[in-house]
Amino acid sequence: MTRQTSLTVIVPVYNEQYLVEASLDRLFLLADSPILESVQVIVVDDGSSDRTPAALERFSRSARDRRSDKFEWLFLRHDVNHGKGAAIRTAIAHANRELTVMHDADLEYHPQDLLQMATLFLSEDADAVFGSRFLTHLYRRVLFFRHEIGNRLLTLFSNLVSDLNLTDMETCYKMVRTELLKSIPLVSDDFAIEPEITIKLAKRGARIFEMPIRYAGRGYQEGKKITWKDGVRCIAAILHFALSDRVYAGDEVGSQILGRLNRAPRFTQWMADVIRPYVGESVLEIGAGTGNLTLQLIPRSVYCVSDINPLYLGHLGKLAPNRPYLQVCYTDGEKGETFPNQRFDTVVCLNVVEHLADDRAALRNIFEALVDGGRAIILVPCGQWLFGTLDTALGHHRRYSRERLKKVAVSAGFAVEEVLSFNRVGIAAWWLNGRVFRRTDFGLWQIKMLNLLTPLFRLLDRCLPVPPLSLIAILRKDAPAEIACGDARAAAESATPGTEETRSAREPALR
Repeated sequence: MTRQTSLTVIVPVYNEQYLVEASLDRLFLLADSPILESVQVIVVDDGSSDRTPAALERFSRSARDRRSDKFEWLFLRHDVNHGKGAAIRTAIAHANRELTVMHDADLEYHPQDLLQMATLFLSEDADAVFGSRFLTHLYRRVLFFRHEIGNRLLTLFSNLVSDLNLTDMETCYKMVRTELLKSIPLVSDDFAIEPEITIKLAKRGARIFEMPIRYAGRGYQEGKKITWKDGVRCIAAILHFALSDRVYAGDEVGSQILGRLNRAPRFTQWMADVIRPYVGESVLEIGAGTGNLTLQLIPRSVYCVSDINPLYLGHLGKLAPNRPYLQVCYTDGEKGETFPNQRFDTVVCLNVVEHLADDRAALRNIFEALVDGGRAIILVPCGQWLFGTLDTALGHHRRYSRERLKKVAVSAGFAVEEVLSFNRVGIAAWWLNGRVFRRTDFGLWQIKMLNLLTPLFRLLDRCLPVPPLSLIAILRKDAPAEIACGDARAAAESATPGTEETRSAREPALR
């Protein structure tokens, strides 16, 4: 059976009284495709001042008469003209099919190409497919050399910012997974929506493909609207979105805040270097995010990455196809039934336990996920006195002392091998942001400075006479026989007199 998908087609319209009906009528050819189970078409009249509203009303009546089972039509209108980007943003809010694509209201693009683009989502697990007017195709209209040069220059500037190698950033035909598109906070009202979508997809690490499409460009006397002024605005937009990292819409799991923290790869590498000596060959990573730490620790014989954020799980899924040892799953630390059935020699859980209401239950679930003799590596924030607005914004329930962390670990069944101090330099920045200035987010410049100065912080970390910002507990799951021997030893020692120093020396596991 042919695999199928579904498609939302967004059609922004402004003063296209002569062409819009023919352009929309072309979309009916999508009904013949075996790979599309349903098509939603959202037409947004962006405050047209000619007879476009009448043309759309006329087409709406004829579309209802055709009664295609595959098609759903939605006609929206702006009272005043806001721009192409505004019309697209209005439509995205109503998109409810698996894929979404933009289609112009003129006849420059042919929807037959949308079918080829959709197949890439099925065969290559794409996140986005761009239809390029400049890649080789059967034909294209020869027109406007200077306009093409402008498009290529804008694509070049966009590629420099996004580190993509697109041939046509300004193409109208951008097909994107709807869930991904809805999760990106788009702000542009005009043609700047094109570089905004492109750059933000790149910053989200989307799997972007490009394929040739036909293009029948029209002249300005025929109604073409884009001018050199839009090109200037586009360059300004590229510069703006190059500096911005607002790539996640607000959600209950704090994707934007956590996404910003991912802009410091050197800091992630530092964490990985600290825990790497304790990581075995079969690993479960809980709260893997977008996989920045994962990429530092693989390859392993078995590496299972997990999260609760569906956006992150989708991103992690893109890492798996060329890594046969990598598994992706949903795991909620507090719910043991969500853990994988297999057992691991290592569980890595960094910056997760403090988010959970029942930290003991989470550690107990981690304990059960380990083989006997396995290790859990748990990183948590240190110092309840530091708890402030940043902790609240990140969803922290608590910060930990060494004693509190050891106590909850032992109550979950673990033996504590050691507790490492991590990131003493960061304590000043956290205190200023969360306690003094009462910020709820990290400034982008702060994250960039963190990334830049991480090599220096690594050198200073062991010698600064201040508490750490984080603690890393190395916990061990002893075999039942070892636990029994340990209990017997403890009972014997409790019956034997000794100095405080002697008793302390006999408790290395709790240091």
